[in-house]
Amino acid sequence: MFQDMRDTAVLHRVKEGYTTGARSLASRSIVGLTRTRVTPNALTTSGVSLCLAASVLVYFEYHNEWLFYWLGAVLFVVGSILDILDGALARAGGKATPFGAFLDSTTDRVGEGAMLGAIALIFHRHDLAVPLAFAFAAVAGSFLVSYTRAKAEALGLRGDVGIGSRAERVVVITAGLVLAPISIWLLVGAISLLAATAWLTVVQRILHVRKQLLSLGGSPNVPDER
Repeated sequence: MFQDMRDTAVLHRVKEGYTTGARSLASRSIVGLTRTRVTPNALTTSGVSLCLAASVLVYFEYHNEWLFYWLGAVLFVVGSILDILDGALARAGGKATPFGAFLDSTTDRVGEGAMLGAIALIFHRHDLAVPLAFAFAAVAGSFLVSYTRAKAEALGLRGDVGIGSRAERVVVITAGLVLAPISIWLLVGAISLLAATAWLTVVQRILHVRKQLLSLGGSPNVPDER
């Protein structure tokens, strides 16, 4: 038990370290953008377009594994960075709008879902049934990670805990794409790790929301609003 607690603390420190670094870099990068006519929605559109292009390139990996996997990884990273900068630009430039926030959240799911879908098709092409199932689990888990946070915040609670937020998922997917030309099983390992951490994060967020509701003296049983 103590070992698990130490491992969790280490993961938390690592996450906080690179999250703080990424935010600092984004803040410095955004200063120049605020002086231009670039809008947050333009960055959002560019980001999802690059992620979609990356997923198409990755699907055609059978033509040239090194070229298409690595080029897809680069486009995916750049597109994901733009998805980070759009929110920072909106806040720094006073350009934040409800629709912009909605569009940003929606396109994040589109770009990530397209990439995981392309990877799932690759597993199908290689007749890898179990890895294909992991890819489906990764899609569902990554979507639920975002949904649980949005639902918690709609209830006025915090839902941003866990080790498998979008930044971590981007890192894992990119690492898998970069290593895939060496062996398809390295990509399988990355997607399996993504699926596991995503679902662990969903459980962490459910428990965190329940804990907040109990601490506020409310009932953890929230009525279905469908």
